[in-house]
Amino acid sequence: MVSEVPPPQDGELLFETSRLLLRPWRVAEAGVMRELWTERDPRVPPHRRIDAEGHPTVTELGDSIRTNQPSSVGLLAIERKVDRDVIGYCGLVDSGRGSEGEPELAFELLRRTWGHGYATEAAWVIIDWARACGYQHLWATVWDWNVASRRVLSKVGFTETGRTEVDAARGTTLFTRKKLAPVQGGLGHCGG
Repeated sequence: MVSEVPPPQDGELLFETSRLLLRPWRVAEAGVMRELWTERDPRVPPHRRIDAEGHPTVTELGDSIRTNQPSSVGLLAIERKVDRDVIGYCGLVDSGRGSEGEPELAFELLRRTWGHGYATEAAWVIIDWARACGYQHLWATVWDWNVASRRVLSKVGFTETGRTEVDAARGTTLFTRKKLAPVQGGLGHCGG
């Protein structure tokens, strides 16, 4: 699905790399978000996949986008600058599974965009932002069978902690962590 993307709106959290823009989701992009839901591996827990009744719908996801816009830390849409399309998300979340003050790095991209380095590029800009905001550590979880995401986390410096959660039906969740070196100054938009 290709979604024409309007320019950033005033006050919108925005990060830019050579190929990507990271910014809040827009309601018009709910179809892209639903496509991500439909592409998920069947081993992903049911609450993160489309259910038998077809939920969440595009309308429900649009409502979620409308009411859950991040002001600082959150899952930002990844837009390719050349193609002007949204291909997934990357950001920081507080899932309550990590240590206090250590957000979780999360990312997911449409399958057709895998293998081009977009996840790694997006992860680096979020890591740099987290460092500039004063975070000392980030962590991430990944399924043991998700080789591509494990590779991305390794490329951006996450290491496995030895902590795991085993689900006989879905596989093992691996916990990874990255220590962030402090920086002088900042990016100017850490928000709270």
